[in-house]
Amino acid sequence: SCLLPTNKREGEDRSREETQENGRLVADGLAEKGQKPGPQSGQVSNGYPATSPQSPGETGAGIGGPPRTLVVQQTSLEHPRETWSKKIDFLLSVVGYAVDLGNVWRFPYICYQNGGGAFLLPYLLMAVFGGVPLFYMELALGQFHRSGCISIWRQICPIFKGIGFAICIIALYIAFYYNTIMAWALYYLLSSFNATLPWSTCTNAWNTASCTRYSFTDRNVSWNNASISPAEEFYTRQVLQVHLSPGLHQLGPVSWQLALCLLFIFTVVYFSIWKGVKTSGKVVWVTATLPYVVLLVLLVRGATLPGAWRGVVYYLKPDWTKLLTTTIWIDAAAQIFFSLGPGFGVLLAFASYNPFHNNCYKDALVTSSINCLTSFLSGFVIFTVLGYMAEMRNLGVEHVAKDAGPSLLFIIYAEAIANMPAATFFAIIFFLMIIMLGLDSTFAGLEGVITAVLDEFPQVLAKRREWFVLGLICVCYLGALSTLTYGGAFVVKLFEEYATGPAVITVVFLEVIAVSWFYGTSKFCRDVHMMLGFSPSWFWKVCWMAICPCFLLFIIASFLAFPPEVRLFNYLYPTWTTVLGYCIGVSSFICVPSYMLYHLLTTPGTFKQRLLKSITPEAGGAGGPHRDIVVNAV
Repeated sequence: SCLLPTNKREGEDRSREETQENGRLVADGLAEKGQKPGPQSGQVSNGYPATSPQSPGETGAGIGGPPRTLVVQQTSLEHPRETWSKKIDFLLSVVGYAVDLGNVWRFPYICYQNGGGAFLLPYLLMAVFGGVPLFYMELALGQFHRSGCISIWRQICPIFKGIGFAICIIALYIAFYYNTIMAWALYYLLSSFNATLPWSTCTNAWNTASCTRYSFTDRNVSWNNASISPAEEFYTRQVLQVHLSPGLHQLGPVSWQLALCLLFIFTVVYFSIWKGVKTSGKVVWVTATLPYVVLLVLLVRGATLPGAWRGVVYYLKPDWTKLLTTTIWIDAAAQIFFSLGPGFGVLLAFASYNPFHNNCYKDALVTSSINCLTSFLSGFVIFTVLGYMAEMRNLGVEHVAKDAGPSLLFIIYAEAIANMPAATFFAIIFFLMIIMLGLDSTFAGLEGVITAVLDEFPQVLAKRREWFVLGLICVCYLGALSTLTYGGAFVVKLFEEYATGPAVITVVFLEVIAVSWFYGTSKFCRDVHMMLGFSPSWFWKVCWMAICPCFLLFIIASFLAFPPEVRLFNYLYPTWTTVLGYCIGVSSFICVPSYMLYHLLTTPGTFKQRLLKSITPEAGGAGGPHRDIVVNAV
């Protein structure tokens, strides 16, 4: 290969700019380490050896000054790494990943349950000192090392490589149940194309004698504790058919309607991500922006409904005494963590396709702020409708807003829509929004797995991405079949409670420790300076070294100290399901200690040599043909 100039020229094409980027001069990096970029300097950038000049003529001796050495780091461009077509593609993908179904149903429920407006104080504190620093760290790591969540650990701390495998298993568990919720939404969407919505009447084949339809136009019907809305019966008896399953011990057969809906969802997912970020970056222009349009339409409609003010007051009225309880702080920490989504390998994967000098610091602040504001906005959308439902039933808002999770959307909100004018229109756009919110999060989750595996095995899979993605989609579909049975809702709840929560938080805790204490905060800050031209301030350093680990330990301890009592509808999960749930959670995390043991046993040398080598970044550790390093000196 030839030596590349360090100054970029305007008007050159993308591949030329990428080549110049990879051939950047690293003299500044050497100067920061106290080295002079001369013949005596033995290494460049991340510790790669520099060759010595072969003759005095090569050093430029006798040309108007003392000998100087220009050190150029080159990267083989046989397989250049894919990049985003535009910066906005990256931003929309990150926003689409972070803003998901949890923003719509979980945040409003957690907020009013923990003192309304008083919850915003611990939420913001946890975001500033815990969530956003983790978000920023993952974007910077991915952008600097340009690797997925498996191979990146060879450049940071090889013994922690098991974290990458654990993340991939967790992502698969999420794909097993998360897409099923979109299949439910698709079923609702298809059912909405009727003049009369099927969950608005009690005259259907699935309805029972307890079905009670209540509306402003019919005041002769009274609502009591035994009443069941037609929306609830449609959800439980027609869509889920959960009444046909006694529990997890007898799930029943697969619902063919939901199986077809899920097949359609995975087909859309496949053709959105099979070619990489070039295609998914275009799809998110729709999936990430349309939900905001629908949220604004629903907000305006909800604000004009009778009783909407009751819901808003209940949502925001602060109960400051809640701040003295530990529950509000635990819920705030867990909510911001799962909302921003560090630790799932997605931010590492997305950032790895960025240009090297992209300002990921600004990206982290912008996208995390959008995510938090979206959660706050969703609260108004939900609670204006809950106030309307309370007014219609002549009940308190607390009696209407007793459901969390999918039931809040598929029962309460669906019933409210059925009682609105132009119900069909609002039902269509609402469930279309639910599908869009879920799709871009699925794109992101699977892209994290795809990037990780392709970077780890580039020689085998680099040119077979489409086939690998197809195989991954098939595995996810087969794994999701248990959630499509009559008792599938019980399986979804089990995965949601145990498969992701404690495992992914523990994984991120180890990730922060590995980066801050083994790789070193000072070295990580030098990497950031090389990319952005400035180093992170003391605030970020303190957060990464101390506050974030304490923040994550706090969440882990809360899970262990207060294990959730899992209940769905009238089914209380028996003890054996708790054991099963913890086994599912441990099955992913077990990769971390297993790989540590494997790495120590297979590394040559004495135990001390093995240990030192295991915590020392490997030279050229990213792997793959696009990371082959060649260094020359002139």
